[in-house]
Amino acid sequence: MQLKGEQLAAHLERDLKPVYLVHGDEPLLVIEAADAIRAAARRRGFDEREVLVASAGFNWNDLYHAAGSMSLFAGRKLIDLRLPTGKPGRDGSAALQAYGARPSPDALLLVTMTGADWREEKAAWVAALAAAGVVVKPIPPGLAELPAWIAGRLGRQQQSADADGLRFIAERVEGNLLAAHQEILKLEVLYPSGRLSLEQIRDAVLDVARYDLDGMREAMLAGDLPRLTRSLDGLQQEGEAPPLVLWAMTEEVRALAQINAGLEGRQPLAALFREARVWGPRQTQIRAALRRVDGRRAKASLAHAARIDRMIKGLESGDVWDEFLRLGLGIALG
Repeated sequence: MQLKGEQLAAHLERDLKPVYLVHGDEPLLVIEAADAIRAAARRRGFDEREVLVASAGFNWNDLYHAAGSMSLFAGRKLIDLRLPTGKPGRDGSAALQAYGARPSPDALLLVTMTGADWREEKAAWVAALAAAGVVVKPIPPGLAELPAWIAGRLGRQQQSADADGLRFIAERVEGNLLAAHQEILKLEVLYPSGRLSLEQIRDAVLDVARYDLDGMREAMLAGDLPRLTRSLDGLQQEGEAPPLVLWAMTEEVRALAQINAGLEGRQPLAALFREARVWGPRQTQIRAALRRVDGRRAKASLAHAARIDRMIKGLESGDVWDEFLRLGLGIALG
């Protein structure tokens, strides 16, 4: 069965197949579709999950072992198979065709990949998975459809904007859905539910002239104390909203905590980056921070961020900007 991305939610409400392949060119849409399948699987009793990353040297026998090794006391298992290159190779193709011919009755296989070319989409292993279950290819909106896509995302967080505001965001992100997603979440942090004015959108989306949030995050992850201090001071002087600063810092702290937890469980770093949605140059920054920040420090920093959130809401006393600096130093120094 082949499904469009927009058909997936309705399908999962009424059915759950033993095999899913999610692929496409836009990482955000692949991630969200896979998240929806994982959530549906949990609701139907697939409470055990095993992640496999088919990178170079992957042993395809691990797929059979994962399907056959069920815990005595657990429910059914979700096998989360990632194909980083979009090409399983000869052994992988044979293994996936064999699995598609006889899927495990006690497991759900979810295969995800990005960037596969049209030849791979027509491969025999893709056809085998489609015959056994569902192949989903979310199609990103074109530039003309992007304002409507942004409007839909704003609607999920009970916000809206007029045509000028939607067009402004669309032009700013230039078709990058991950960037659009971040800007939309930023608007939720900064403003209450309801209609957003063009001025509010401009204020939120445009970078701070001299001391932007990205610079602050980079300095914190790199351990660059002078730049971190200057950036936070600049953000304070220019009147940046404390909830937005906390959101930016907490995103990095949460990623460090999540990746550290996975490393303790001996999961591959490349898979953990994808699960934590750490892409591109940010991977290099997070790698540098991981050399200083262990799981205990990351968890303590998350607790610190929660205290700052209570200060911003007036539930605790203290100087929010001093606490931002302390939180940043905890990550910068390790």
